[in-house]
Amino acid sequence: MISRSTAGCLALFLINLSACQTDLKKVNQALDRSILNSEKAEGVTIYYSKEGHTKAELLTPVFKHMQRSDPPYIEMPSGLKVTFFDDSLNTTSVLTAKYGKLFESNNNVLVRDSVIVKNDRQEMLQTEELVWNEKLQKFYTDQFVKISTPTQIIYGDGLESNQQFTEYKITNVTGVIGVNQQAIPRQ
Repeated sequence: MISRSTAGCLALFLINLSACQTDLKKVNQALDRSILNSEKAEGVTIYYSKEGHTKAELLTPVFKHMQRSDPPYIEMPSGLKVTFFDDSLNTTSVLTAKYGKLFESNNNVLVRDSVIVKNDRQEMLQTEELVWNEKLQKFYTDQFVKISTPTQIIYGDGLESNQQFTEYKITNVTGVIGVNQQAIPRQ
């Protein structure tokens, strides 16, 4: 036989349990469904290869894969660093930015905020937005660019470049261009 105090405790427990069930239903209804359609990882390294050769290494502290977006994408909200390699795994250029977004459908990586690309010739590109097409191995932007070399500073309103940042075309070029005095023929 159950004592009155035990029965009272059991009734109180069942009332609290049903209240918790109601709270869980409210929490589930309020839950953002987009969270269920994404994956998140921290400290991610991705290697890109072409024809059996490693071409790039991407490092990002936070990686969010949004699977059910249209189109699906991978977001890197805490920044990224991409190191590009030649066939002998020598570093040819390095790209850094504070934000990145990879669109899986076309292999374009959109990088924003303090974008810097440096090559092995001591040249540096600075811009606020850049697209890296991994398949074509090219950079594109229609934003303001600043290119610093050991002898000159060049400004422009857009750029197209190979991913090694050794061959580039600048739109609406302005800036200080250095001239090698020895290259000028004397008369």
